[in-house]
Amino acid sequence: MRWIERINLALIALFYRNCMSEIVISRESAGSTRVGWVDTAKGICIIMVVMLHSTLGVEIEAGAEGWMGYVVSFARPFRMPDFFLISGLFLGLVIDRPWLRYIDRKVVHFAYFYVLWLTIQFAFKAPGMAMEQGALHPLQAYLTAFIQPFGTLWFIYLLPVFFIVTRLVKRVPVWLVLAVSAALEILSVDTGWVIVDEFAGRFVWFYIGYAFARNIFDIAAWGGRNPGKVVALIALWALAQAWLVFTPAPATLAPWLQPDLGTTGARGGIAELPFVSFVLALAGITVVIWIAALLTGRKGFGWLTWLGEHSIVVYLAFFLPMAVMRTLLLKTGIVPDIGTMSVLVTAAGVIGPVVLYAIVKWSGYGLFLFERPRWAWIDKPAPRGKDRLAAAE
Repeated sequence: MRWIERINLALIALFYRNCMSEIVISRESAGSTRVGWVDTAKGICIIMVVMLHSTLGVEIEAGAEGWMGYVVSFARPFRMPDFFLISGLFLGLVIDRPWLRYIDRKVVHFAYFYVLWLTIQFAFKAPGMAMEQGALHPLQAYLTAFIQPFGTLWFIYLLPVFFIVTRLVKRVPVWLVLAVSAALEILSVDTGWVIVDEFAGRFVWFYIGYAFARNIFDIAAWGGRNPGKVVALIALWALAQAWLVFTPAPATLAPWLQPDLGTTGARGGIAELPFVSFVLALAGITVVIWIAALLTGRKGFGWLTWLGEHSIVVYLAFFLPMAVMRTLLLKTGIVPDIGTMSVLVTAAGVIGPVVLYAIVKWSGYGLFLFERPRWAWIDKPAPRGKDRLAAAE
């Protein structure tokens, strides 16, 4: 089995060469405390996700592109890969739980929020859907959403699938799972089924977060120790990223471009070619980790860390304030610039859920919107303060 060990070591070196270990995460310490830079990175990611939907929504409704569209396109190669990688970081600490507890925390937990917020979204969208496509269409679309993830909720739908698959392949050699999942990403699978296409394109990042967690913490530690080098590397990366994103791919390679699943800000650039997109995702993930490591604990950035700690609150509820602000700005025309309008809609999408969450916590009413009630547990919750994964959960 030495050849397997050598391949594993080679893969680690390929992804994270020259990173020296500074943070050692034990099962006991990591399970009971939050890791600041992880929450900060999640805060950055959730803002980028809201920015994507806000910006493209405004541009589609306005029939014109603003300068924020270029920001969305710039972030495309690493926006969702980073989110999924961070989601897998702490899985190694709980992957050996009894199956009942594992399914409760990693499947039922997300299923509850998916069904709840799917129902809430349809309550707002059903009247318009019925007027445009017939009275039965909302019911048909609602039922279809249980096999074909609906709208922005596909991330919540897909996470349990990743948790289960990773548990099932736990004893498979890391190099083999990594090779297969990377091949799926590079192949740019496009079947039309969200669950299949997004699994193929995203699982590799979740698995890297799980399998190479220690190395990822080493990257964050190195970035925190070397701010000058990090700033220089980020500047070089930004130039290369911009060139690859906005330079059209040669016509002969156009058939190999990654499909634009939904609306993601794709521009047909070199960055969307197989292998190139994979490398750019790794580079962008590293940059976000470094930025998070540098910002965490600094004055004026505590809000970003808090936002990451409560990222699920924003992810679940941003659709409504985003849509309201977009409609208000487009109807009134008080902000003529499309780019600035997109910024304001993004801000509403981030701040709105936070305000709602604050009202819920203050009043004590509506906690079920963001906290799973006891009746929705299939495994008895552990005593308060125990069995909590913080950033992983």
